[in-house]
Amino acid sequence: MFEKVLIANRGEIALRIHRACRELGIKTVAVHSEADTDAMHVRLADEAVCIGPAKSADSYLNKAAIISAAHITGADAIHPGFGFLSENADFVEMCDAHGLNFIGPSTEHMRTMGDKIAAREAAIKSGLPVVPGSDGEIKTIEEAIKVSEDMGYPVIVKAAHGGGGKGMKIAYSTEELKEAFRMARTEAKAAFGNDTVYIEKFLQKPRHIEIQILADKYGNCVHLGERDCSLQRNQQKVLEETSSPALNDEERAKIGKVCTDAMKNLGYYNAGTIEFLFEEGEFYFIEMNTRLQVEHPITEMVTDIDIVKEQIRIASGATLGYTQDDITFEGHAIECRINAEDPETFIPCPGKITSYHAPGGLGIRVDSGIYSGYKIPPHYDSMIAKLIVRGKTRNACLMRLKRALEEFVIDGISTTIPLQQKIIAQPDFIDGNYNIHWLEKFMAAEQAKKEAS
Repeated sequence: MFEKVLIANRGEIALRIHRACRELGIKTVAVHSEADTDAMHVRLADEAVCIGPAKSADSYLNKAAIISAAHITGADAIHPGFGFLSENADFVEMCDAHGLNFIGPSTEHMRTMGDKIAAREAAIKSGLPVVPGSDGEIKTIEEAIKVSEDMGYPVIVKAAHGGGGKGMKIAYSTEELKEAFRMARTEAKAAFGNDTVYIEKFLQKPRHIEIQILADKYGNCVHLGERDCSLQRNQQKVLEETSSPALNDEERAKIGKVCTDAMKNLGYYNAGTIEFLFEEGEFYFIEMNTRLQVEHPITEMVTDIDIVKEQIRIASGATLGYTQDDITFEGHAIECRINAEDPETFIPCPGKITSYHAPGGLGIRVDSGIYSGYKIPPHYDSMIAKLIVRGKTRNACLMRLKRALEEFVIDGISTTIPLQQKIIAQPDFIDGNYNIHWLEKFMAAEQAKKEAS
């Protein structure tokens, strides 16, 4: 087991990793920007190193500074969390070259799954069902038109090296495709430094279902069930739940086995999440995230498996120590992402938190690094907390979540708590009757009502 882990991240996920390390008896090193000097994970870590100014490129994305901090403090492993350098294969190679253990998968798998075209090809070879689409990169508009007309509209043009909804444009006709192709490439180049795109069939009313897997370095692999991440705005997840109201036991068992078999074929190890679109009883692979997911806590709530601890154990060379038959799923869990944003305009609202009170009680967990008096910096992602609730049934979980949101107090800034309260009160959500387009349609309808009044 490692003796000291450097946490190459910030905010709630850095604190989450710190807690897992402490429970394993591992010392922690927090790295931070000048803007995060007062962050909670910095206060709690055994050691802390400032690695640069507020700008991410000069701090949390500064590979050399992070490697240097690891050497200075004597850390023997680095946990990247999510975002920043968590899926950067070059950084993993730097860790290897400097004798540091990277808590994550191999560079080979990271590069394969980081390239959407290569990931699609690997998925097909491994037996994962995929969305109908182009065979590789689309280089010209003429090629895009031919592929799209053969496939049938609507289609979606996607950045091969993208994520977070960037570099994705939908087209319902050839005329729309011309603009979508140009815009997707331009956006991809600006966001990821690479304008490679491909095309897939655009499904009309799919759910977004993802499967959490854990695999060790000795060929053992299990899945921890599915998460339904269909409530999205601009391809950004807002609320997640497990189990999915859209799946039956046969469907979830089948896709779980497909995923574990695929990961064994690939020789993948550590934690990973395989994401699908699900429509009319069929699953279609869209991508794989070779890292910890923001929404991992809901899986932990129903399986009682600490995914971060398992990541650390696997990276240290341990076997899983259990099989698929040993994993049980108890109850239902939902996560609400709480952002420092205006709940209607979604304009970021950094600032000082004047009062803070987290909800409590049975089955409630809050992952957050904020506290009363903390100043939220304007330089980073606006997510400041995750409210995770578990109940014996979905209905019990919803009632507990409603109560928890009512208790949650974050004063001094605007947050998306009111939006979450609206969502869980809607009959469609209560009935589990929603897809990846539902939330944007709901918000558009709410805006129309406001303008009409």
